[in-house]
Amino acid sequence: MKQQRVATGVEELKVAKSSETYRGNKAVVSMFELRMSLQSLMVALALVLIFVGPGLGMAAPLGEPDDEAFDMENYDLNSETDWENLDINIYGDSYDYDDLDQEIEVGTVAPDTPPPEHHEEEVTLPSQPTLPPAPVTLDFKGPGLFGPETGLGMPTCLLCVCIGGSVYCDDAGLDQIPPLPKDTTHFYGRFNKIRHLKNTDFINLNKLQSIDLTGNQISEMDEDAFRSLLHLQQLLLADNNLQMIPELPITMKRIDLRNNRLISQGMHTEVFKDMSQLEFLYLSNNNLDYIPTPLPLSLRVLHLQNNNIQSLHEDTFCNHHDRKFIRHNLEDIRLDGNPLNINLFAQAYICLPRLPVGSH
Repeated sequence: MKQQRVATGVEELKVAKSSETYRGNKAVVSMFELRMSLQSLMVALALVLIFVGPGLGMAAPLGEPDDEAFDMENYDLNSETDWENLDINIYGDSYDYDDLDQEIEVGTVAPDTPPPEHHEEEVTLPSQPTLPPAPVTLDFKGPGLFGPETGLGMPTCLLCVCIGGSVYCDDAGLDQIPPLPKDTTHFYGRFNKIRHLKNTDFINLNKLQSIDLTGNQISEMDEDAFRSLLHLQQLLLADNNLQMIPELPITMKRIDLRNNRLISQGMHTEVFKDMSQLEFLYLSNNNLDYIPTPLPLSLRVLHLQNNNIQSLHEDTFCNHHDRKFIRHNLEDIRLDGNPLNINLFAQAYICLPRLPVGSH
């Protein structure tokens, strides 16, 4: 019995020694694992610094390491840790997992709140203001180039050239006189396709002094087409198809009716008598049978070549009642191209400073 107890004690002693050896070996293994973990951590930290290093300039500046917090001076990597007596509370407060067992009380869910009703407000639009009547404008879709006649003139200056009081509409394809600005003094409508001059073409143009319609196709003119032009001085209608001319203002200084189809019956009696300022009269290349008399004393140039004039009167240029009468201004008379022998009518031009040009 005694020997049995001794054997039992020996076994217990071996077991005790084995336990102590196991505990010691366990402590050594744990220490080795801790060293390896620290070395791996340092290697990983070095790799992070290598790859992240270039971006550290954008991060906040690193402060000085706190040696007191880590106690690096007293830290011994070779020391053995007493794992059996290790107090786990030194690493922070423990979490009370019993709190998860508490029941969460679910209250009554609030009822859905209906969206507010959208009431469409009735918007009262302000009444439209009464607009003034639209200004009178040209009807470009009407007959002719500019539509109905009007006193407005600015659209003409978009088609023609307006410089000061002069309006230039040469070779513009016009088939009628366009509305002119009221301050027009000189109008040039040469080389167009105008056929008819109406009594409204130059109405209210009180400053108009010159009209040049050379090279058109004018064959008809209203009788009072120029009557209202109280300051008209020049009328140039050469190279048209005129057979008659209407009454002209007495303010005329220059009249050019060359290359038309004028006949003596198409001219007013004494048409040039009262034109005390007339200086230039061009009637060549027409169908006139006689010289329109009386001629004003102011006349300087008279061209009648290439007509059908066959005779001259004694008072055509002179005054048979006054033998001393001399027409000083009239120095240029052309009668060539007419069936007329000027030698047969010597008394008709004895008062002239120069003989007419014509057949002898």
